[in-house]
This record gives sequence, structure tokens and C-alpha cells, in this order.
Amino acid sequence: MKKDIDSSSLAEVVDRILEKGIVIDAYVRVSLVGIELLAVDARVVIASVNTWLRYAAAVGLTEMHHDF
Repeated sequence: MKKDIDSSSLAEVVDRILEKGIVIDAYVRVSLVGIELLAVDARVVIASVNTWLRYAAAVGLTEMHHDF
């Protein structure tokens, strides 16, 4: 019985994450004596396609830009 409760709780957590979405934004810079050796800029988005499309439309990421 305990296993059923754990799996349903996990399913609820995953469903909520996909519904609301999570964004992890990281910037890492490694320098030695003031000289930048490595820079990493990463953005990880975990969301359902529907959630991502709603967000993208809200911030204008779905607009097409043509440079003709």
C-alpha cells in the first residue's frame, strides 16, 4: 500500500512541475589572475509543451522575425 501512495505522490509532483514549469538559469565564470578562462551560460526549462507555448507567447518568443 505504501508503494501506491509514493508513486501517486510522485505522479502529482511531476504533473505539477509540468503544469507550472521550472526554469534553472545559471552563469558560471572561471577566472585566473583576472583572465577569464571559461564562461558557461545555461538555461534549462522543464515544462509541458502547452506551458512552454503559453509562456513563449506571453513574452513574444513565438513571433516570426524576418531579416530581408
